Amino acid sequence: SGTDEHGLKIQQAAAAAGTSPAELCQRVSGLFRQALTRAGVAYTDFIRTSEPRHQRAVRHFWGALGDAGVLYKGSYEGWYCTPEESFLPESQLAERTDSQGRPCKVSLESGHEVHWTKEENYMFRLSAFRDPLQNWLRDNPRAIVPQPFYQRVLRWLDGDLPDLSVSRERSRLHWGIPVPGDPSQTIYVWVDALVNYLSVLGYPEGHGPWWPAAHHVVGKDILKFHALYWPALLLAAGLQPPERILVHSHWTVRGQKMSKSLGNVVEPGPCVGRFGVDGFRYFLLRQGVPERDCDYYEEKVVKLVNSELADALGGLLNRSTAPSINPSNTYPRFSEPCFPKVLDCREPKGAGRACAEDYELVAAVAALPAQVDGYFQSFQIYKALECIAQCVRQTNGFFQRHRPWKLERREAGERLWLDTVLHVTLECLRVYGTLLQPVVPRAADKLLSRLAVGPGERGLSGLTFLPRYDGKPCPFEGRQLGPDTGVLFHRLGKLETGKKRKQEAQVPDKQLL
Repeated sequence: SGTDEHGLKIQQAAAAAGTSPAELCQRVSGLFRQALTRAGVAYTDFIRTSEPRHQRAVRHFWGALGDAGVLYKGSYEGWYCTPEESFLPESQLAERTDSQGRPCKVSLESGHEVHWTKEENYMFRLSAFRDPLQNWLRDNPRAIVPQPFYQRVLRWLDGDLPDLSVSRERSRLHWGIPVPGDPSQTIYVWVDALVNYLSVLGYPEGHGPWWPAAHHVVGKDILKFHALYWPALLLAAGLQPPERILVHSHWTVRGQKMSKSLGNVVEPGPCVGRFGVDGFRYFLLRQGVPERDCDYYEEKVVKLVNSELADALGGLLNRSTAPSINPSNTYPRFSEPCFPKVLDCREPKGAGRACAEDYELVAAVAALPAQVDGYFQSFQIYKALECIAQCVRQTNGFFQRHRPWKLERREAGERLWLDTVLHVTLECLRVYGTLLQPVVPRAADKLLSRLAVGPGERGLSGLTFLPRYDGKPCPFEGRQLGPDTGVLFHRLGKLETGKKRKQEAQVPDKQLL
């Protein structure tokens, strides 16, 4: 992760705040680090485009473009949007009036005002890369996902592909990296920023083992820069495009686009305070569908989190580990005679006590790790969580169906079946806790700790569900459970706006803008 720090809008924002661009970027990059920490997001490297290592990489990359003969100096004019740091064609503009009632042009996408700009810049021969880009995409149909965005880039390549302005006059933009050998020009902010994917890998010397096996995660509003300009620049510099570009859509609020003027911008900090880190992460990943915009409102978060985390998952853990049901506080033993293996869950249950729905549950949970792994790998997190939620509902049905609290532990046959019901339930919970670690790390840790699953037993690799059903030993069977970790996830309600959760969100996220 990191911060893209150069450009005209940063220069103007610093001037308006009465500070230097370097001081402004130092403060804002710190706020982004805080935001990531608050959200429980880890990163292997946090790169700032004002760092010397990045500037060195950008200068070398510019040199590679120059050596390839794809840069030339020419006069450029067009409508420039400072907040978006890009020139926009007439087709992406609309007529509006400004705050003084004067007519003006704005970006259709963002609503930001644009200004006519004419200056001498270095140009990149983007037009020469239509065929190479089309060949790259046709040879790699999964290079851009989801599919609608892949098709959008192909349509762009069928249309006009004008050469790209890749520098600005330094007299107008001094906050940026000077063009090597021409101090009158500053490298265009997007060219500068995109190179950070390489500079973080040690370009130009150390990137080899990692590139092009890189996956970029980008918003749909910057698709053209990442899927058109960046691959063309890479090809021109003698490098391959990234292996995959994962594109996500936006969040609307009650059906409307977030807008400062509408006052409906949702700040993540207070949301973490309101719903907890796990609650907010779960909602965003459970409801966030990459290929289309998704709608946000607080009642929706409360309903989903209460239903799936607090009630379904948390309630199941509390009930299945209650002292009244499991007074020895151990991982109960599984009885094969009570739950004999069948090759087809539709077969008659035979002498065992398990019914057809129980076998369907076992089959569903056994298939779950591979299913979830596949969805995670394909960036469809919401589908993975949908599958887990469905299995949690099935497990609650299993537990309710057999009512272990009604079984008499003092009777030998009943005790075997009671322990088997609890064993199957805890095995299901162990799988769910393992699979949910990337999404709700705190709750997953609490769940797995309660089940006495050690740190070295929490990986996806080698995750085996209910080995005793297949006649194999279960390392958890008979193990003492961990101490009571309390309520897995507190139900959200009006009281959740109190001091305790608010303490997690002390820095207003408006400072990040």
